[in-house]
Amino acid sequence: MKTRRDFIKISALGTAGVAVGASALSKVRASSLFSFDKKQPLDDSEFERTPTYCEVCFWKCAGWTYTTKEGDVTKILGNEIDPHCNGRLCPRGTGGVGMYTDKDRLRTPLIRVRKEDGKSVFKEASWDEALELIASKMKEIGEKHGPESMALFNHGSSGKHFGHLLKAFGSSNIVAPSYAQCRGPREVGFVATYGAGVGSPEPTDIRDTKCMVLIGSHLGENMHNGQVQEMSDAIDKGASIITVDPRYSTAASKSKFWLPIKPATDMALLLAWIHVIIYEELYDKKYVEQYGYGFEQLKKHVKNMTPEWAYGITTIKPDVIRKTAREMCNAAPAVIIHPGRHVTWYGDDTQRARAVAILNGLLGAWGRRGGFYLKESLSLPKYPTPKYPKPKWDWKATNNGKYPLAGLSVSNAFIDASIPANGHEHQLKGWIVSGTNLPLTMPNTPALIQAIEALELLVVVDTMPMEITGYADVVLPECTYLERFDDIRSAPHREPNIALRAPAVKPKYDSKPAWWMAKELANKLDLGHYFPWDNFSEVLDYQLQEIGSSLEEMMVLGVKKFERADGGLYLRDGEEYEFNTNTGKIEFYSTELAALGFDPMPKYTEHPQPPYGYYRLIYGRAPMHTFSRTANNQNMVDLMEENKLWVNPKVANIWGLENEQEVWLENQDGVISSFPIKVRVTERIRWDSIYMVHGFGHSNKLLKNAFGKGASDSELITNVMMDPIMGGTGLRGNFVTFITEDPGKEIES
Repeated sequence: MKTRRDFIKISALGTAGVAVGASALSKVRASSLFSFDKKQPLDDSEFERTPTYCEVCFWKCAGWTYTTKEGDVTKILGNEIDPHCNGRLCPRGTGGVGMYTDKDRLRTPLIRVRKEDGKSVFKEASWDEALELIASKMKEIGEKHGPESMALFNHGSSGKHFGHLLKAFGSSNIVAPSYAQCRGPREVGFVATYGAGVGSPEPTDIRDTKCMVLIGSHLGENMHNGQVQEMSDAIDKGASIITVDPRYSTAASKSKFWLPIKPATDMALLLAWIHVIIYEELYDKKYVEQYGYGFEQLKKHVKNMTPEWAYGITTIKPDVIRKTAREMCNAAPAVIIHPGRHVTWYGDDTQRARAVAILNGLLGAWGRRGGFYLKESLSLPKYPTPKYPKPKWDWKATNNGKYPLAGLSVSNAFIDASIPANGHEHQLKGWIVSGTNLPLTMPNTPALIQAIEALELLVVVDTMPMEITGYADVVLPECTYLERFDDIRSAPHREPNIALRAPAVKPKYDSKPAWWMAKELANKLDLGHYFPWDNFSEVLDYQLQEIGSSLEEMMVLGVKKFERADGGLYLRDGEEYEFNTNTGKIEFYSTELAALGFDPMPKYTEHPQPPYGYYRLIYGRAPMHTFSRTANNQNMVDLMEENKLWVNPKVANIWGLENEQEVWLENQDGVISSFPIKVRVTERIRWDSIYMVHGFGHSNKLLKNAFGKGASDSELITNVMMDPIMGGTGLRGNFVTFITEDPGKEIES
């Protein structure tokens, strides 16, 4: 049975379809591509270089795009003065050229049309036709339901341009899935403790740390470039690493202590560490007395949370808990209990982040060398445009009275508000989806599809025919980051700095930059006065001139650093400092959480364990891939073609599994993986869990390098444990079992 918005193939219509003209890069294998570094600069007489910052992951390392005199992109190298990368790009960054050369790229606008038999197909369209259709549908939605009924899902730089458009239209319903599906709980947990979030890049002073604790944080696999470099340097200088993970990760292999914890019990370990540090009086007494609030309540709270208590929960022996707690204290204040990045696990994730923040506070790490530095960024002036109209309702209304401490919009709440049957007073009727492949990003795929089917308009903006494009009314082909201007990168760091992204080549095919799409769409919506420039370079030059630079200068420098306004990278001993909390202190006892009826101090909650014959699904990252966006990139595929399933030898023996054997996975709700995955038998994973890298198992055949390679963890995540404090989606409560024979599942692609 077909729905109103059935999934349809783009086919070869809107993609390159055939091999593109070979550039110098396409003749170079990954092994030689990645051999270049800052010690081997390219000859400027042979190549031209253009400043950029990377779009392959959120770290946004600045670099140079090198092109031949004939206009072919050849290499991307790091900018030596960039604090994000120090001139050295990771495999993702150097392999980013593959996004430009990918022969499966979208190349022309596409519009959904319904044939006489009721089936939908895509037809090629001109830009004017595609944008005219979008504008007419947006006007219709605005008139019928209000402009607030339009929403934007975005991930990456392009979302800024569509966000500007949507605000001008009258809607502030803009969401990045990375908040509720990744980092949100740690931000709320740290704000509740310090009055400040962690942000990106995290202000972890790893280069000077003496001890770093990683709790499910896979540095070295999840390529947070600057942190990985600093971690390597810190280890060389003798820093100890403590890794808490049911899997023997790359970071665990570099660690002094590996704690293979029972999944879903991390909170018990954190509370036991707090117990040891308080009751052995190992905490920073002077720091806690000056900056802390609620210490006595915390001390009473953890009195019975001993290492012996935690042992029965975590399987980590009491002497190991004590040794690792003392290891942190011996290094303090040059110690970091890392806040992590992807922290949406079990539904009580804000409270787990609170426990991490409290530990750092007890050790005096916040604002101290080797702990957390006090970050600073440069505020860029806004280009003069009219004030936005005030929406009648905003994204908070989509929460339906839930998630009181959500600091940003919650993507799953947007999905709920798009399903009429859910009875939301404020409903979303149209989506623009920019740079995020929702079917492989969002948990609970059936709810996502139900929401999409109810929409009156779905516009997808992407460089590739990702799965989300199959549900679109209009597909707009975006050019890659190597072909466009974008906003100036101004991220908080040890010192304020900015980086420029400029086009090194003209856009391939009929693809366009997002700023151009948003501007042209604004003109058709009678909102052109919000985009009073002919080229986005005018906006950049205006902003740069206002801060004492220029576009001309930044085209030469790529990155520019500025002096700190206050000069204080760390707290000075005895310095008066007011934290942005209700008490002005580091709140071990959270007054804000207490006022809202939540636990003011973290508690351990027992979570469900896998039933007999099932294993907890754990997923992670790989250094050469970012989510699902790189699975088709030939340079990345050369390094890792598919994911594999880590299975403990005891489990493999029970099931008779062998290395490289293909299996299908079935979760606790009867959902079976669309594609098989090859087994990797290894002692590096606990017997009660299995592990795979996220972002594989693409079902669109047009992604020729990615189709059917490995399995998708996303489609197996149907049990979502909501964080009641901020709306984070706990994703690690899903259990799978093995199917060793082809279940014959039919794949629509």
